[in-house]
Amino acid sequence: MSIPVNIFGSGNIDLLVLGIANAAIILLGVIIFLNNRRSITHKTFLLFACIAAVYATVNYISYHSSSPTIVLWALRLVLFSATWYSFLLLQLFFVFPKEQFSLPKAYKLALLPLVIFTSVITLTPLVFPQISELAPIGQVTNPERGLGIILFAITSVYLVIHGLFILFRKTFKTTGGERNQLQFVLVGSLITYSFIIVFNLILPIVFNNTAFIPLAPIFTLPFILSTAYAILRYGLLDIKVIATEILTFVLAVVTLFEILFAQDLKVLIFRIVLFVTVLGFGILLIRSVRKEVEQREQLQSLTKKLELANEELKRLDKAKSEFVSIASHQLRTPLTASKGYVSLVLDGTYGVLEEKFKKPLRNVYESNERLIRLVNDLLSLSRIESGKMKLEREPADITEIVQSVIDELQIKAEERGLKLIFEKSALTPFQAQLDKEKIRNVVLNLIDNAIRYTKKGSITTTIAKENNIIRLAVQDTGEGMTKEEIAKLFESFSRGQAGEKLSTEGAGLGLYIARQFVEMHKGKIWATSEGKGKGSTFHVELLVG
Repeated sequence: MSIPVNIFGSGNIDLLVLGIANAAIILLGVIIFLNNRRSITHKTFLLFACIAAVYATVNYISYHSSSPTIVLWALRLVLFSATWYSFLLLQLFFVFPKEQFSLPKAYKLALLPLVIFTSVITLTPLVFPQISELAPIGQVTNPERGLGIILFAITSVYLVIHGLFILFRKTFKTTGGERNQLQFVLVGSLITYSFIIVFNLILPIVFNNTAFIPLAPIFTLPFILSTAYAILRYGLLDIKVIATEILTFVLAVVTLFEILFAQDLKVLIFRIVLFVTVLGFGILLIRSVRKEVEQREQLQSLTKKLELANEELKRLDKAKSEFVSIASHQLRTPLTASKGYVSLVLDGTYGVLEEKFKKPLRNVYESNERLIRLVNDLLSLSRIESGKMKLEREPADITEIVQSVIDELQIKAEERGLKLIFEKSALTPFQAQLDKEKIRNVVLNLIDNAIRYTKKGSITTTIAKENNIIRLAVQDTGEGMTKEEIAKLFESFSRGQAGEKLSTEGAGLGLYIARQFVEMHKGKIWATSEGKGKGSTFHVELLVG
């Protein structure tokens, strides 16, 4: 029995809807296929577009024919095309967005034979034996049903749900632009196939309501439009050139037909000029789009290469840091042992040492000390770069830290004929929450550098406090620096001209590490100099809290 409801009320409107839906999906399928004829995704989409158009067409015929035989076969073809429609939907989501894809054996040996068998069954009386009563034109005829309809329903629902599951899983496994593309397709698919399953499958089979079957072409539009938007907005499939060529071709054909139907000479001339103009601008537009696409492809290729190179650099940098850390740990133990033994020898623990041996052993001791400092700097560098360096804050007096450094370096300064001056206010406490070892390393680097790069004069260290900020300054009467040297001063492995000229010691890591330690305390460190021969001043600011 048929449900006497006419959704559209007009066969012409039905035909218009059918034409618009079919034209949209076939045009989209052709554009995508022409863009890459070898891609399995593009081929599948074209087949899907064609079978969707067939489905919509035979569906239209099924409720606009007055012949019972034609209606019966049209209804059978509706189910036949719906089976392949569901299958191609699954395949599209299965291979998307690959260009080449090897389908599994289960797909070829089990799923495909099931679809072929089901589609053949839909053309037999096992699904629709006969039509007992033909509905009026514009209304859907409800034929008698056989047991084969159950196989069709199970197969088609499984194919659609499985396809949507694959699309859903792909959407949430990907990231970036590809995920945005898939999200649009997923939303459109859910809307389209929810409507089709409810109104074109469940209502007709379970509730015997066929009133919404004529809306099938409209139900496909959300999927078509969302896919088209994904293509145009996110470059899901690169169809820019093909779309431009088709647009130019259509406009040229339209203007050419206008020439053929011109009724007088003026109109003919005008339309010829219009045709030539459209054709000329169309060719220029195609060339421009082709150039843009080629440039974009080159940029994408270069970007990919840069990403790979960057990943390789990160890998090498990580390997370098790990090597430095391991090597430094292995070096520090024997160096510390050497330092201890040399110190014991110099102190006379192993007996009285002759004077002629003392100076060479002191040189050995000092060289060993420099190596230990270098190893410690390399260890600090590897920990900083790997993010393993942590602060161990505790209450500390910065004056005590500075005084201990000055006491340690006093002999070295006197050997060079330099004065170490420490200016501080006796009335102000300089307590702060900080990592004592790291701040001591900062002060040691600044004063030691000042001694190393100052030929004569003095090194003056001052401490001042303003509100909750402690300011430390180390001023020397040494070589001074240019603005260019100051700009590179706190970079790793960087040494100024004065450093290279006056001292061969050091690897250019001390100030870089000092800056990292200060910044870990949320402080600031910088240097100033009035120029060459006018000395330098290093400034450090630390928060009390």
